[in-house]
Amino acid sequence: MGKQIKYGMVGGDVHAFIGEVHRKAINYDTRAQLVAGCFSDIPEYNAETGEAYGVEKDRVYENYVEMAEKESSRPDGIDFVSIVTPNFLHYEMAKTFLEKGINVVCEKPLCFEIEQAQELKNLAEKKNLLFAVTYTYGGYTMAKVMKEMISEGKIGNIVAINAEYAQDWLLDVLSPEKKDELKLSIWRTNPKYSGISNCVGDIGTHIEYFVSYVTGLKIKRLLATTNTYGHALDLNSNIILEYENGVNGAYWCSQVAAGKLNGLLVRIYGDKGSLEWDQHYPDYLVYTPKDGAPQTLSRGCGYIKEKAASFSRLPCGHPEGFYVAFANIYKNYITALIDKKAGKTPSTMDFPTVEDGYNGVRFVHAVIESAKNGSTWVEME
Repeated sequence: MGKQIKYGMVGGDVHAFIGEVHRKAINYDTRAQLVAGCFSDIPEYNAETGEAYGVEKDRVYENYVEMAEKESSRPDGIDFVSIVTPNFLHYEMAKTFLEKGINVVCEKPLCFEIEQAQELKNLAEKKNLLFAVTYTYGGYTMAKVMKEMISEGKIGNIVAINAEYAQDWLLDVLSPEKKDELKLSIWRTNPKYSGISNCVGDIGTHIEYFVSYVTGLKIKRLLATTNTYGHALDLNSNIILEYENGVNGAYWCSQVAAGKLNGLLVRIYGDKGSLEWDQHYPDYLVYTPKDGAPQTLSRGCGYIKEKAASFSRLPCGHPEGFYVAFANIYKNYITALIDKKAGKTPSTMDFPTVEDGYNGVRFVHAVIESAKNGSTWVEME
């Protein structure tokens, strides 16, 4: 099939974590090739990354503005850019590439302010550009099976939702004696780099997207508490929600929960049964029909008849994981981009869009507003 799509990357040098995840995920698909980048503001890292991935020297740029300008002017310029920088840089970078007519994939959160998110959304729509935001967990095969089972009515009408995302990696910020030892991603606790929220903005938005993705429900209003424990931004939050159908839900996100590593856990309850998915065990989905025994469904097995089963990359019993979730997002994005280049209506839009990124920013602002105002209800509609 060959390399039908050319892409560039901003951020993600070879010494960084998330950029390598994106590149590996894209490489699951044989149709896309990395041909340009501005990987770091450290010249040595930038050049080193370009060399490591075989990018021509004249397409390893000193800054993203130069990259957007020159790539948009080339007859063989990039089809999309992947933005994998820290949060505070997303808005200006995404805007710059959109203005130059280049499709965008951006790490979450989309940006800090609702007005900025609305601007990016409007700009993408005005220029007819594909804009994806990498909310990872909807890319897992069993998350897609979960979504399809709910739409098929297998658990009936939804009556309750419970979800959590718990980590413990910021526990040491509560220990003054370990303050000087903290290095990894500690920028997330700094408002300059993370905006108005740390925990909710970083992982709470994953809950918001995942629940919306699998259920199709929109949040009508919410009330929240946040705990900063004397720090500038939230480290823990509890959220009560009311959805558009009148059903209530409860979310908990924390980065100071001892013993929790990356614990996204989602439970959806209906009047005919329930579904439960745990990111620590992503190949499995627990389905409990009303008046029936719990059934643990395993990815890749023939008894899963939902179309989403086709996203499996390996046979049943061979564990998949985080890279594959990212890869499935890029797979659908690249397919949509190829269709668009051919003048066709995209055959799939099953990836988190700029609309989802916009909703995530609105969610963060509503949670922080509610918490600051004594846990009052904040309308989301």
